[in-house]
Amino acid sequence: MRYLENERRYETMVYNRSGASGLKLPAISLGLWHNFGGGDSYENGRAMVRRAFDLGITHFDLANNYGPPAGSAEETFGRILKQDIGHLRDEMVISTKAGYYMWPGPYGDWGSKKYLISSLDQSLKRLNLDYVDIFYHHRPDPETPLEETMAALDLVVRQGKALYVALSNYSPEQTRQASAILKSLGTPCLIHQVRYSMLERKIEEGLLDVLEEERIGCIAFSPLAKGMLTDRYFQGIPADSRAAGASIFLKPEELTEAVMAKTRQLNELAGRRGQKLSQMALAWVLRGGKVTSALIGASRVSQIDDAVGTLANMAFTDEELQQIDNILKG
Repeated sequence: MRYLENERRYETMVYNRSGASGLKLPAISLGLWHNFGGGDSYENGRAMVRRAFDLGITHFDLANNYGPPAGSAEETFGRILKQDIGHLRDEMVISTKAGYYMWPGPYGDWGSKKYLISSLDQSLKRLNLDYVDIFYHHRPDPETPLEETMAALDLVVRQGKALYVALSNYSPEQTRQASAILKSLGTPCLIHQVRYSMLERKIEEGLLDVLEEERIGCIAFSPLAKGMLTDRYFQGIPADSRAAGASIFLKPEELTEAVMAKTRQLNELAGRRGQKLSQMALAWVLRGGKVTSALIGASRVSQIDDAVGTLANMAFTDEELQQIDNILKG
């Protein structure tokens, strides 16, 4: 594996500008939400990060609470940086987040300035970095004034702890309000991270329009619908799959016959396109240019190869898009 010597790695990737910024992100980014925690194989995680970077995936996405236990994914990635690719830091975009529960007491959750600043300081120590490229508020806080939360995001940029700031899981109206505050402070919102897939299309109900109007990028997490938009479950639930384990993120009861019937039809269409279902699902999320990057998770190196293989066939005919809509509505 020539991940440090592959001078042509950027030729395999497409890079898209995020909103009105100068920053370009790879069309496929790697998220460390799962499989990089304290109980996971370090060598497997290390191999996935190395392979991703070798294929031109320059963006690695984390959060303070990723693990388990919380914080351990950042520690794992910090160790990989130190061991392998840290000397190429300037060729990477590293993001982290705060907004969910992280430590006990009144200062370890939600969106106060106290929590956000403290959390980022802790994240930087775990990552062994001086700054992150992108710092997100992970979810809106119904009690803290939005002005305070946005002021905290502005402050970390002025402190040099983050280059850009971003939002996740905000509604269209919350996004518009937050964007206006950040612009007034001189630290515009770079990107919004939100769940989006063929099976979860809520962002089409207003949020994508707001992002376009505000010139904010969009990065889609769970573009494969927690693995349901793959061929993983066509023959039942494999013993080593997420649905068979203790994961709270995909439960067997979600794999209904109605969902599986749709995914089988989608798989047939993907086959006619010369793709795997997962590749067609990623290409669909990126269609039309409204989504800057699709944020994948992975449990093995081959899944990263498959994801980057999506880039070989990104175009859809109008007939294919109509077929996909008909299947999803069926």
